Amino acid sequence: MIFLLSLILNAIQIYTYVLIASVLMSWIPSIKESSIGQMISRVTDPYLDLFRRFIPPIGMIDISPIVAIITLSLASNGIIVLFNMLY
Repeated sequence: MIFLLSLILNAIQIYTYVLIASVLMSWIPSIKESSIGQMISRVTDPYLDLFRRFIPPIGMIDISPIVAIITLSLASNGIIVLFNMLY
């Protein structure tokens, strides 16, 4: 069971890094249009779109990735708490 917990937490951490890469790539449009940039966008945009529906950009700044990363962190902590309660 610890293996499953570790696997889930590692997947959340990797996805967080991919979200950060997506944010950094948005600053340089030529990278975002590359094949790697398009692949990362296909992976991250559905999740970020959930937050973009409710959180409008502030001027030119999109804060939805910050909320998305905080949500992933809270989910990770929640999974740890649930695991500790069960075992």
